[in-house]
Formats: sequence, structure tokens, C-alpha cells
Amino acid sequence: MTQEVTQNRITDLFTHKSERLLNVYFTAGFPNLTDTVPILSGLQAAGVDIVEIGMPYSDPVADGETIQQSNDKALDNGMSLKTLFAQLADCRKGTDGDPVTVPILLMGYINPVLQFGVENFCQKCQEVGVDGVILPDLPLDLFLDEYAPIFNEYGILNVNLITPQTSEERIRFIDKESDGFIYMVSSASITGSVKGVSDTMQAYFERIEAMNLRNPRLIGFGINNHDTFDKASQHANGAIVGSAFIRHLTEKGTSAESIRAFVQTIRA
Repeated sequence: MTQEVTQNRITDLFTHKSERLLNVYFTAGFPNLTDTVPILSGLQAAGVDIVEIGMPYSDPVADGETIQQSNDKALDNGMSLKTLFAQLADCRKGTDGDPVTVPILLMGYINPVLQFGVENFCQKCQEVGVDGVILPDLPLDLFLDEYAPIFNEYGILNVNLITPQTSEERIRFIDKESDGFIYMVSSASITGSVKGVSDTMQAYFERIEAMNLRNPRLIGFGINNHDTFDKASQHANGAIVGSAFIRHLTEKGTSAESIRAFVQTIRA
């Protein structure tokens, strides 16, 4: 049984665009606590297709040093789920500028969500206009057994991940139980540690492409420039950029011009 979501900005996006989609990740509350919505708006203005906002956590096991450090800084700044939802409360309304219409994903770990309360979390996501979540440490079987009805009730997609080590049988199961898109982790490593697209990664991309899955696919981990974005997009519907953008924010700042320049280097 797939997630029963009637309308969602993510699924709507894939109905009218299926190639070279760019999803950019940044950590909420980084570099400064109040940067979340300006960065979100800057990414939309720069033409990004999906924005993935990291929910800071003290032990982000799937993330490399760059994103770990951004998590630590955001937590030091005072970022929390309660603060993040407060920041996003009016972004869809355009109270302080153009309304945010781009699909929004929250990416993080299950512990803070459990502490916040799963239903409370999904309800707040719906209220502020979050379309889906990525929780790498939430097993799909547990999600289906415990949480799927709550996510479905509030129209929140749960995006699932596959890796080069995921069996074909498991990939078929994930594909059957997913809506929105599948997050293809490019390699068995942490974020920010992959340099370029290796022959092994290329073979993995081609193998998954040949499976003709029902769901669109976006490739993440190691997508950091135009070349890697281009190669990933040849075998999937697009790609996800994270650590490279965090480094850019650190080095070049958070202005709309800086964000646009970064996106142009990926898309160019």
C-alpha cells in the first residue's frame, strides 16, 4: 500500500518536470538563527526545484564534517523544531516578501521528531506548508507499521533512501511503498566525502535506471558541481546538493546574489 496523499507540491512537481531537477539542502538556523527563510527564498528565486531544510541534531550519523559542523552551529544558535516551525509559519503566505511556492522537505533524524510527537510534527508540517520529510534512521517497515497513517492524514510524504548495497528485492519493496521520489544515495559513505562520479557509482546509476522504477529518483551524496550534477541527471530525474552549498554559505555569504551564483555553477 502506497502513501495515500491526494495532492502534494512534490508529486505535482514531478508531473510536469522529470529531468534535471535540482534539490538543494541547507541546515536550518545556519549560519545565523534567522537565516532560514531568507536562504529558502533565495534558493527559490535562483530557480531551485526542491528545497531540503536540515533539522539540526547533535548526532547526525549520515552526515559528514561540513554538515555536522553546520548542525552544531545551528544548535548553538538556538535552533529547534519549535523555532523552525515558527520561522516557516508565514513563508507560504508571503508576509515578508514573495510567497514560497517551491516544495519543501525537512531532513533529519527520528529522535527529535519522536520527542516533538509524531502527530504534532506532521500537523505542524501541514500548517506551515512542508511537503515531506527524509529521516534516514527511520526503517521503512517501522514507518509502515507505526506512522504511515499519521503521515497520510496530514499529507506529508516520507521519502525513502536506497544505497548501492540495497538489494533489488528491497528496492522493489521501497518503490511500491513510496510516493514522491526515491533518494538514491550515491555511495556507502557520509555526505560531503565523495569526490566525483566513480565507475562503480556510474554502474550503480545505470543498474537502478534499468529497473524502471515507478517513482522518480534523485541522486545525493557527492553532487557538488556542474559535472557531477550532469552525470547524475543522465541516469535519474535530478540530484541533491548539500555539503557544497553549506561550504558556499560559509565562504560566500547568504545574500540572494551569492545563492544565485552558486545555483548557476551547478546548472551552468
